[in-house]
Amino acid sequence: MATDMNDYFNKKKGNSGGSGGGFTPPKPPKMDLNLGKGKSALIFFAIAIVVFLLLAKPFVIITEGERGILATNGKYEPNALLPGLHFIIPVIQKVYLVDTKVRIINYANKIERAGAEGEGIEVKPAITVLDKRGLPVAIELTVQYRLNAQYAAQTISNWGFSWEEKIINPVVRDVVRNVVGQYEAESLPTNRNQIADQIEQGIRQSIEGQKNSPAIFQSVQLREIVLPQKVKDQIERVQIAKQEVQRAEQEVQRAKQEALKRAAEAQGKADAVKINAQGKANAITIEAEATAQANKVISQSLTTKLLQMEQIKVQGQFNDALRVNKDAKIFLTPGGATPNIWVDMKDAKTQSSVR
Repeated sequence: MATDMNDYFNKKKGNSGGSGGGFTPPKPPKMDLNLGKGKSALIFFAIAIVVFLLLAKPFVIITEGERGILATNGKYEPNALLPGLHFIIPVIQKVYLVDTKVRIINYANKIERAGAEGEGIEVKPAITVLDKRGLPVAIELTVQYRLNAQYAAQTISNWGFSWEEKIINPVVRDVVRNVVGQYEAESLPTNRNQIADQIEQGIRQSIEGQKNSPAIFQSVQLREIVLPQKVKDQIERVQIAKQEVQRAEQEVQRAKQEALKRAAEAQGKADAVKINAQGKANAITIEAEATAQANKVISQSLTTKLLQMEQIKVQGQFNDALRVNKDAKIFLTPGGATPNIWVDMKDAKTQSSVR
């Protein structure tokens, strides 16, 4: 088998016609790349332009909420680039993007700072200030602001890209120290709203009073006033004392109300007795006055002739009685002041009483 293979390869070598007896592999087909010198140069130029555009990037796209600061040979242009597509000269010009959306600085303690940062949110340590007596107090607050897009180029030119650390942060800390330093630590919680208003007004006036209004102040929220432990203990003792005083005042007020209630009830009873007695006295007086008036009317009506007529009437009745009872007696009144009176003497009780 090995002999047959050798004979096959020897025949192949003989058919190749090579003098050296070596094996010559077949050559690949040739491609005609001769397109002309002009066309080749144009293609190479186009490729070079594409590569240059990809590497140099002579344009920039600015999105909403951003402004572009154009620098030509290191000098900032006075007007910022608005959102959109802008072409620049590579190498000579460069565009710096700045954020004009609302930004937030949280001044918080270490526990709240963990994981609180995000896009447009910066976390800084709580602001430590001294109260009116020199006691340390920590203030936690949130400040919202944004870069003034109208003067963005001037702001970056004057303050640099770290303008927030040069404008916002120092102003906030300075205002907070000035405001809180006017109060004693114990009075800070009770004056919280007033302190928050003073801090907001102070920060707003300081930021908006800067030349060219580099930033626009949005708002500030006073989130926490962290007092020293001894001040907290003192406030707690004061609160407990106030609660005791209020409880005592409530007891005194309750006792006063009970006393007033009892006094009102006694006064009511006394007034009722007085009114009852007065009513009875008034009734007696009225009755007496009525009797006196009646007696007066009667006395005025008892004339001499009327009395005489009454005597005659009684005498007539006596005469009638004598016809029936001869024991009847008549008592004559002297002077005729009153009519005569007659009595039937048949009645044993009348007889005994007359006797």
